[in-house]
Amino acid sequence: MAYFLRRAVHMLVVLWAIASILFFLFRLMPGDPTIAQLDPTFTEEQRQHVMAQFGLDKPLSEQYVIYMWNLARGEFGLSFRQRQPVVGLVLAVLPNTMLLTLGALIVAYVFGAIFGAFLAWHRGSWFERISVPIVLTTRAAPEFWLGMLVLSVFAFGLNWFPSGGANIAGARYSSEWNRIFSLDYLRHLVLPVLTLAIYLQGLPVLLMRSNMLEVMREEFVTMARMKGLPERTIILRHAARNALLPLVTAFALGFGQSVGGNVVIESVFSWPGLGRMLVDAVASSDYPLAQGAFLAIATVLVVMNFVADLLYSWLDPRVGG
Repeated sequence: MAYFLRRAVHMLVVLWAIASILFFLFRLMPGDPTIAQLDPTFTEEQRQHVMAQFGLDKPLSEQYVIYMWNLARGEFGLSFRQRQPVVGLVLAVLPNTMLLTLGALIVAYVFGAIFGAFLAWHRGSWFERISVPIVLTTRAAPEFWLGMLVLSVFAFGLNWFPSGGANIAGARYSSEWNRIFSLDYLRHLVLPVLTLAIYLQGLPVLLMRSNMLEVMREEFVTMARMKGLPERTIILRHAARNALLPLVTAFALGFGQSVGGNVVIESVFSWPGLGRMLVDAVASSDYPLAQGAFLAIATVLVVMNFVADLLYSWLDPRVGG
């Protein structure tokens, strides 16, 4: 419990620091947020009126106090461009980002666990010598390049899947639940998930391979061989099961990091998620919306790090000591 409370307090402090940095960062960066609101023919008096509407005419310290007080109450303000509550705009695209990230991580880690165990089982073979460089190459390749490659093959070449968006233009659904579980939505989701999974699979493959090689040198594996158990049984029931434990915490960390790193993928596939919203908000100097998107991404990242810490302490009680 003491370890849990320490980590919880640490998480809150980190979130406060991130929120503060975001506040000052957006107000010190170049660009005038009133440009998106004003017609070029507006006078300076009209511009000052718009500034007062959004509270931008107040001293920076007063703006900061109001900003932190609103965050404590769960209010992120109004979008400068869309004139809608930021919370509603963020929550509208959050499921898209979460489903993209979760789907890609499941594909990457299931494949990584199986393929990594297979490489460890065939260590030193020609297949392993070819596979490891390929895995490293996909991990090092830029995300936008992987996205363009996937688009050129499966969208433009074979015409199997849509090239962008989350639904066919003009499609309407009775509820958000029906939209997400529609065949059209799932078809649009395939290529972004595939691209992100290709990019992410390098870590679980290499981690599982390394863990398997260590576990296969343990005494209990030697004892299993001495008992005459089949090699397949030793690999699957003994070595692989123990080697999977570090992948659990890696999955939690990877989830948080992927949510923050989806900007490129969402931009390439025009996927309506937090990353794309963030790019548009920054480009238009929409401070509240950009801060809300940034803070949502940072919150997921910090919370998943917190979950990973708890998993580590649960798997290895010495960590919590």
